[in-house]
Amino acid sequence: MNFFKTFKHDTWVKPYIKQYKGLLVLVLILGFLTVFSATALMFTAGYTIDKAATHPYNILLIYVPIVLTRAFGIGRPVFKYMERLRSHNWVLKITSDLRTRLYKTLETDASFFTERHKTGDIMGLLSEDINHLQDLYLRTVFPTVIAYIVALVASIAMGVFNPSFGFFVLLLCFIEIVLVPLISVSIESARRERQKALKSDLYTKLTDNILGVDDWVISGRQKDFKDLSASTIKELDASKDKSKAFRRYRDFVLQLLFAMIMIVMLIFTNIHMTGNQEMANYTAAVVLAALQLSDTFVPVSQGFEEWPQYRDSIRRLNTIQPVDQDLPEQVELDPKDFEQLTLKNVNFEYAADSPILIKDFSQTIKRGEKIALLGPSGIGKTTILQLILGDLVPQQGSIKVNDLNVQQIQEKRETIFSVLNQNPFLFNTSVINNVRLGNENKSDAEVKKALERVGLKDLLESLPEKYNTSVGENGSRFSGGEQERIALARILLQDAPVVLLDEPTVGLDPITENDLLETFFDVLKDKTIIWVTHHLQGVNHVDHVVFVNDQGIEMQGDPTELYQSNKHFKELYEMDAGLS
Repeated sequence: MNFFKTFKHDTWVKPYIKQYKGLLVLVLILGFLTVFSATALMFTAGYTIDKAATHPYNILLIYVPIVLTRAFGIGRPVFKYMERLRSHNWVLKITSDLRTRLYKTLETDASFFTERHKTGDIMGLLSEDINHLQDLYLRTVFPTVIAYIVALVASIAMGVFNPSFGFFVLLLCFIEIVLVPLISVSIESARRERQKALKSDLYTKLTDNILGVDDWVISGRQKDFKDLSASTIKELDASKDKSKAFRRYRDFVLQLLFAMIMIVMLIFTNIHMTGNQEMANYTAAVVLAALQLSDTFVPVSQGFEEWPQYRDSIRRLNTIQPVDQDLPEQVELDPKDFEQLTLKNVNFEYAADSPILIKDFSQTIKRGEKIALLGPSGIGKTTILQLILGDLVPQQGSIKVNDLNVQQIQEKRETIFSVLNQNPFLFNTSVINNVRLGNENKSDAEVKKALERVGLKDLLESLPEKYNTSVGENGSRFSGGEQERIALARILLQDAPVVLLDEPTVGLDPITENDLLETFFDVLKDKTIIWVTHHLQGVNHVDHVVFVNDQGIEMQGDPTELYQSNKHFKELYEMDAGLS
């Protein structure tokens, strides 16, 4: 009941099973053929042994089973390889769709997602839940369905000779692959929930205690600090030990049940296959064939045991639904026609008690103009970028691209805006593939040209795999500055007229930061740039500076003129440059 309830209103698993049902059927057929070939191999091998033991008067009498033994011996790994290939292809197709859907959902709902979900939930969705769905198919669904098909076929085959034996084998199979797995998941589900609660409690205690460790040391209560979580750890370890013990006992019971199936097969063969010499030749064949089924039946319980974590992942994914955006009629704006971006009397706040408040913010940014948006951290500079993109809608005022409200170009906004932030996401694939995400229609030569423009040509061509070098998980193969350059090359391919830079150099050393800024403003010289930054290094690259504080715009203008005429700006600039 719990299983069916989980999938009753599911929109993350069932639709993709229907979409790729043809490939799913092929996977199940190949899985069945793998088991069939394995059992047929043992059957023909057993028959050949029995037949050869009776000293056949002609070698040709065992020639056919010898050939079949070879055929099934070859067929088993071939079908297994094909089944693995197709099943992983099926799973990768589904998880690719799931990741794309998840990415689009989070992207569409980016502004509101963190208000409804913790960061840990987001990380769990991205790094864990989709992987759990992969395991659901590969470790639970496929083995279970194949085991059920094999059990049904084996029971029917026995029932042809003797219905009573066939029913008894079906009953034993039911206990082996249905009843025991259900009992297993029922027992382990409660235990896993308890383990999860203990881990959560432990994380909370350890976090609180570590943050307040100075107080424990000063008060001389180091031993109490150590003992505080000891009982929780002890209970968690004891629960894990019980899980391990339960799995051992369960697998032992499964082996006993399978031993009963083998005894039934021995009784069956002695009753029905000892009437004459020819029938007796099949005795070892049938028993050996049944022996092979153990590898098919035992993994079912192991797969069922992991259901609780699959269930949690499915439930969590089904809580993620895109926000219905009430967009006006959409207009496709040609990037070549972009003239200016206008923010007029924009007012915005997340909530009444939110520290971020945008008040009467106005700017007119013409094509090709370079703007630096400065101010203290947490003042709302990134929020202004989100308003410009249309992720957020102001409570008052307007944001227009040419004469169009920014909400009117949301469906094709990537043709107008491109974004580079402090942590550009790089996928664990080659450099050339990461850059081509900016425009999948670009050729290899155009991608390489973009990488040359951002100053990465010499580095990449010095590497063994050159442009096909993997960037590693989240860009770990390259330094922070190199990651930004790869992301910048992606923006060059995207070729949008407006580029939003959201503190892309934060955390870099001053030399790398200065070099990177030189590159940014050189390769993007024909673009409109809105650059959010928290300090004044590189401000000489822009045409206009806007300094905001909690009261609104404190000062704005040409940076050179501000330096000469505005005492506060001059002090900030010299402080940032280390001149005072």
